[in-house]
Amino acid sequence: MSEKIDVNVACIGCGVMGGALMRAVAKVVEPKHITVSAKSFDEALAFSKEIGCNAVVSNTEATKGAKFVFIAVKPAFVDEVLREIDPALSDDAVVVSMAAGVKLETIANALIRKRTLVRIMPNMPAAVGEAMIALSANDGADANDVATAKALLGAAGKVEQVDEKLMDCVTAVSGSGPAFVFMFIEAMADAAVKLGMPRAQAYIYAAQTLKGSAEMALQTGKHPGALKDAVCSPAGTTIEGVATLERNNFRDSVIEAVTAAYKRSVELGKK
Repeated sequence: MSEKIDVNVACIGCGVMGGALMRAVAKVVEPKHITVSAKSFDEALAFSKEIGCNAVVSNTEATKGAKFVFIAVKPAFVDEVLREIDPALSDDAVVVSMAAGVKLETIANALIRKRTLVRIMPNMPAAVGEAMIALSANDGADANDVATAKALLGAAGKVEQVDEKLMDCVTAVSGSGPAFVFMFIEAMADAAVKLGMPRAQAYIYAAQTLKGSAEMALQTGKHPGALKDAVCSPAGTTIEGVATLERNNFRDSVIEAVTAAYKRSVELGKK
């Protein structure tokens, strides 16, 4: 077992994403050092029993004594929560926000004191330890604190530090992307069912095909077009399917979907 990270962690909100990240963090931090709060105490209590952490009634109580404070609430509530917990934050506390579209500047403006701020964009595969997490820190952020934040998040998947100006793009590609991938898996499975394969088996074939293809792209580093070409035999079945996707504007549809998600992320950042 790897050495545990000796820090106190708080998470305001333990829904789908907050919960997924805290389950991962609990692999590298003793659960007794993790405290969660939620809109409903019953929700926080149920989650605490799952991973063995602490549940408290209020956000300020969760924040007290925490070195890393994760904000896992909807974007519309971030400012309210930050102003609520600000008086309870430790002098060296690091605030980590995962709210789509909420800029580091917005977070800083809600807090009285200047401190290390981290903005992250995780995605749903964090639930199975395969997340793609982008991280940005404010100017003047403590390098050691940022490194520790990366180590905490690393238990959930791959972590990369990026310039904040790329965060809306990250939100569209890896934040929203799993939904697009799930739709593709569902469509592939529907086709398999149409052609006679049992539904449960169809989902496995479709999902494993995407998983294996993605891993191949990551491990080989080859251009996706080259990998696609390697599957397409002359006058074969695959090129016939590729031609059909092209006739139906497959690439353009994907580009438009990601662009639409990007624009929505930009809009959220202006509110």
